[in-house]
Amino acid sequence: MFSRLPLAVFLSIFPIAVAAQTTSQPAVTAGSVQNTNSHPTPAHTGWATLAKDTANDFLAFPKRKSTWVLLGIGAAAAAAAHPADDYVEDHVGGSTTAHDVFMLGKWVGSAQVQVGTAVGLWVVGRYIFAPAAGEPQTNKLSHLGFDLIRAQIVSQVIVQGMKNAVRRDRPTGECCAFPSGHAATAFAAAAVLERHLGYRASWPALVGATYVAASRLVDNRHFLSDVAFGAALGEAAGWTIVGRHGRGEYALHPVPVRGGIMIALARVEK
Repeated sequence: MFSRLPLAVFLSIFPIAVAAQTTSQPAVTAGSVQNTNSHPTPAHTGWATLAKDTANDFLAFPKRKSTWVLLGIGAAAAAAAHPADDYVEDHVGGSTTAHDVFMLGKWVGSAQVQVGTAVGLWVVGRYIFAPAAGEPQTNKLSHLGFDLIRAQIVSQVIVQGMKNAVRRDRPTGECCAFPSGHAATAFAAAAVLERHLGYRASWPALVGATYVAASRLVDNRHFLSDVAFGAALGEAAGWTIVGRHGRGEYALHPVPVRGGIMIALARVEK
């Protein structure tokens, strides 16, 4: 039962998605200040762009510092949780009440539902809601679906590669458990939503991702360490997709100097 589960162990999967995202200060233009949380809408979200951007996502994933920070947190959490794996399995997996509460997690966190939702958003945004006059050939809804699709592709390819490399048995004796694909796909989506909707508006997604991760313990499909690392991997994948937007963009802005004005070229991080 949950009442017998040590609180520190049960909460060990929670903090992974709450790490602060670092952004550098943007350039300031005369009369305006740019928002560091702005997420520019791309000009294209077609299939050719999806293939190109996803390929670049895989190249960017190991190059980002945030990837290794998040994976390090996930590895440390998994190592800390590993001694409690059997305890959690014995005391959480057999709870009928917990099973009833978390039964939807299996479906909400499945790749089919996550990818289906992402594709649905992309289709509605691209083919039903036309972009406004003067806007790029896409809109915020298709952009969100586009990023969610990429996040699912990147996270699940890496998860499946690790599963086949590690080949850790599930609590039921089947292969393969490490890392949790449901946790990864849910937290990858939460990371993308955090950037698109803002930190406060993304809390339901973070709560939902935690719900999905916990459901895998209750369903006796994963150990706690599988879920902890899967959550971190999903966050790293999601941050890779949204973190690449605005890369390499520059802005000109005036800088007052003695006797005149200098035009400076500054890199803008978004």
